[in-house]
Amino acid sequence: MRLDKFLKVSRVIKRRSVANEACDLGRVKVNDKIAKAFTEVKVGDILEIKFGENWVKFEVLNLTQSVKKEDVENMVKLIEE
Repeated sequence: MRLDKFLKVSRVIKRRSVANEACDLGRVKVNDKIAKAFTEVKVGDILEIKFGENWVKFEVLNLTQSVKKEDVENMVKLIEE
């Protein structure tokens, strides 16, 4: 699944256009590498997203084309550091 679509479906970022912009600005990493919006995401990948001055780290648990709001927690897991 494309990174921008995953970020939108998992509700990490609300709109796909915003996810695209974040990727274009270098604010998203996949497995410690800066990623573009078209980067393919796989289960087990570690995503890091820069919100303001802070980096937030997630692990990809599941890939689904669409998901209900209640089931979002099954897609990503926040990694505490």
